[in-house]
Amino acid sequence: MTDCPEPTFRAIAESAHGVEAWFDLSGRLHWVSPSIERVSGYTPGECIAENDLVALLIYHKDRNYVLDLAQRAATEASPGSAEVRFKRKDGSLIWVAVFWRPLAGEGAISGVRVSAIEIQSRKEAEMQLLNTVAELRRVRALQDHFLTRSNEERARLEALLNVMKVGVLFMDNDRRVLFCNKPFQRIWGMNESDSLTGVREAILLECTAALRSDDEVYRHHIRRVTASERISDPNECEFTDGRVIRDISAPVPGPVAGRFIGRVWIYEDVTEEKRIRARLIELAERDPLTGLYNRRRFIEELDRMIADATRKHSQVGLIALDLDGFKPVNDRFGHQAGDLVLTTVAREVGAVVRRNEIFFRIGGDEFAILAPDVEEESLVKLARRVCTRISHLHFEFGGREALITASIGIAVYPHHAGNALELISRGDRAMYGAKAEGKNTWRVFDPSMLYAAGL
Repeated sequence: MTDCPEPTFRAIAESAHGVEAWFDLSGRLHWVSPSIERVSGYTPGECIAENDLVALLIYHKDRNYVLDLAQRAATEASPGSAEVRFKRKDGSLIWVAVFWRPLAGEGAISGVRVSAIEIQSRKEAEMQLLNTVAELRRVRALQDHFLTRSNEERARLEALLNVMKVGVLFMDNDRRVLFCNKPFQRIWGMNESDSLTGVREAILLECTAALRSDDEVYRHHIRRVTASERISDPNECEFTDGRVIRDISAPVPGPVAGRFIGRVWIYEDVTEEKRIRARLIELAERDPLTGLYNRRRFIEELDRMIADATRKHSQVGLIALDLDGFKPVNDRFGHQAGDLVLTTVAREVGAVVRRNEIFFRIGGDEFAILAPDVEEESLVKLARRVCTRISHLHFEFGGREALITASIGIAVYPHHAGNALELISRGDRAMYGAKAEGKNTWRVFDPSMLYAAGL
């Protein structure tokens, strides 16, 4: 092997951008092109004079790899390539691509030709690409993670909403369904397996119109609520099957302050609640034996009627009724007989009371009738009918007949009294006057009754 390449090759190599070099089989550098200084910072002379070129030029983490490649290049008659890091004279690192091929002389390998090209820019691009890919994978992994978490949270929320007794409906700003739970579909008579996502509000209203007792009133309610940006007041809708559905609605705020992304509706079947409430009111206002309004309701209605009569300059009539002969029946034949008398009187007198007149059981065998906007003459006629109806009732207990009559007092506001308590007192005084005059009759209050009682 000669100490330098052929003149023609040398001229080409010296002008080439890449590095060209010749090594003997022992790894000794015999010649290197001037471009080695641009790549490594070392002059060709410094490189040729160096006894351990690998230690001079190769990054320490790549040295074993390069030594292994050098041994293979010296023993194998085949070209090869590798990418390694050069340690520059200033201490910096630079990536180069190294190519080699054996040089044959007189039938045997005499040396190795090595070419090196700087690939730092490519490596940096590759590294950037790898970092980008890694970041994309990380972002994708995060997206998958959060998507899974989001789906899990949605599933949990959906399960929660489905076990609630209230119906939930989310609408977007275009008035399309975003979500509804199964109780909503049950309340409105829909198939729970059907998806309503994307269905317009108008379609929902049309499909459920037949359920509502007054569809137009409900549609007006919908228009009024959706035109507002406030939480709606509770609204009750009566269904044709007797159910009562209460709804409340609120706009759903979005991420931008002051802007809403839709509206949520909550529906609740309050039929049983209203039935229980009505029953509790009934128990509080009704006599449990006769079903008539009790004394509490009597006082409330009397106050209401007097206030109304005062405003309208009209009158309120009171009939105070006490049963004659009831105590002997109760004492002789027992409470069951007495209860039968009371329920019968309630039923029979209730049949002669007109729609605007209210019949009460005040307590024991005491009853009362309130009549708004009435004249004394009409009250007398009503008292006569009541007395006649009761006197015609016949009871038989243990084979013995029992007769019941009624003593009735009549008082009129504001002619006989200036307030509710006075009216009750004057009605009672008139009733006692009827008893004093032989019972089974009626009397209209007269101021003389007060003097007779020493009042």
